[in-house]
Amino acid sequence: MRVLKDKTLKLSASVLTIGALDGVHKGHQTLISRAKMRARKFNVPLVVYTFDPPPRVYFNKSTLLLTPLAEKIKWLSLLGVDYVIVAPFNANFMAREVHSFLTELADLNPLEIWEGHDFQFGKNREGNVDTLRKHFSVQVLEPIRCNSGEIISSSRIRILIKEGMVSQAKQLLGWKGLSPDLTGDNYL
Repeated sequence: MRVLKDKTLKLSASVLTIGALDGVHKGHQTLISRAKMRARKFNVPLVVYTFDPPPRVYFNKSTLLLTPLAEKIKWLSLLGVDYVIVAPFNANFMAREVHSFLTELADLNPLEIWEGHDFQFGKNREGNVDTLRKHFSVQVLEPIRCNSGEIISSSRIRILIKEGMVSQAKQLLGWKGLSPDLTGDNYL
């Protein structure tokens, strides 16, 4: 797997997914797995475009970071991702116009883009899944739910950790013995 900065990768074809992926939880794993199957079917690389720090952490410094970048990259490697693009999420990135981001994505020549239903991007979050669909073939994964029927999300995992329900948080992360240490100072 290769890890690159934003605006540096150009490919003749790919399958792409974009997101913060904080925690690389079961929902993220399902999204990446589906995108990986399609990439293998098309015989093209799977590209994950992610952010450091995740937007939610950038906007609210007190928000718990589930997965430091090095750990996120490790999990993405285990999932069989071919390329990871890491964009610095900062004031400059937030000011990027939608068309600028779409131009960068076009350099990856995605045959498909796999996203969650609530994906937004660009200055003032003006772009969304429908915007992507005007330019690319987009597949939307419906939210993944746990056994109790609740949606698996990074926000829910953060709440479980803050409430001391670490074993439930680890179940939603789904790393079966490879889970991050949720007992350190970052998680109290």
